[in-house]
Amino acid sequence: MPELRAGRCDLTFMHAVTLVPGKRGSQRLDDVAEPPEARGSILVRALAVGICGTDRELIDGLYGEAVPGRERLVLGHESLGRVISAPPHSGFMIGDLVVGIVRHPDPVPCPNCALGEWDMCRNGRYTERGIKQADGFSSERWRSDPGFTVKVSPVLGLAAVLLEPASVLAKAWEHVERIGRRARWAPQRVVITGAGPVGLMAALMGVQRGLDVHIMDRNESGPKPALVRELGATYHREFPAIEPDIVIECTGSPAIIVQAVSGSAPGSIVCLTGLGGGQLDASFDVAKLNQSMVLENRVVFGTVNANLRHYHAAADALSHANRAWLDRLITRRVGLKDWDEAYEKREGDVKTVLLFED
Repeated sequence: MPELRAGRCDLTFMHAVTLVPGKRGSQRLDDVAEPPEARGSILVRALAVGICGTDRELIDGLYGEAVPGRERLVLGHESLGRVISAPPHSGFMIGDLVVGIVRHPDPVPCPNCALGEWDMCRNGRYTERGIKQADGFSSERWRSDPGFTVKVSPVLGLAAVLLEPASVLAKAWEHVERIGRRARWAPQRVVITGAGPVGLMAALMGVQRGLDVHIMDRNESGPKPALVRELGATYHREFPAIEPDIVIECTGSPAIIVQAVSGSAPGSIVCLTGLGGGQLDASFDVAKLNQSMVLENRVVFGTVNANLRHYHAAADALSHANRAWLDRLITRRVGLKDWDEAYEKREGDVKTVLLFED
């Protein structure tokens, strides 16, 4: 794990990965100004950022919004860094290993944002670091306020970069369990569709809950089948005929969503976490879906992002996971000099991490 370098940070410029939102292929390694204190009272030296499909979709120009008044946006929403400076009584000290929270509440705020539930923003005026109207964490240094910064255990090392995707699944599980309390509910089996980082985090939390966990993924080889089995879950290449009580869908594929709903048990809960990307034109039989949900009391809901409570729950889940297993989720580490390679999708990738310090 990189160590914090001694000495003060007094440079005027720093390296950052930036792009022009909506312009395909506009990414580059830039020299950008040091983040002003107005962006947060905690100054952090970046250690690593995780790369996911959202970053690649931003690079493809599919969405994204720069900070108002600026053309370029600093990428990166899966962060990990060490505190360089923090105000007294903030709860943070120099050297703390931290992660920044991605979504920030709207300025109005809406009723949910006002209660700290900014992941459930009602008016869409939230900002998201590295995605929507707020610079991300793919810079040598970044700032954050104490209420949007999460301290993580140094025991996790580089695996702490998995906290952001894990927070999304911590929220998914929280909502599944809340919905389950609508009636007598004693779930036993869960199916996770997709064995990427999101699916594996979902499976980890299912195993930690003592459930019989099954993961469906198309890969015959590579690290994913082994990671699933090492977790104590069962790997399938087709949707298993076991009528699960819970499905956490992580692919966004309409065909698999249909399987998830129709193949689950009566009274089941299906949580959708994936987006289909280029499959937006796909369709399925809505009447059949409706009949299945109504007659057998199924629930289907979607979820995205997370708030502070979910980040803390995710940190707890990671701290109780097998460290060697977590480390194997990071299948590719790319140094800053080869930054552009980090955004390539390669066969066998689970999680790629861009390192800001070797």
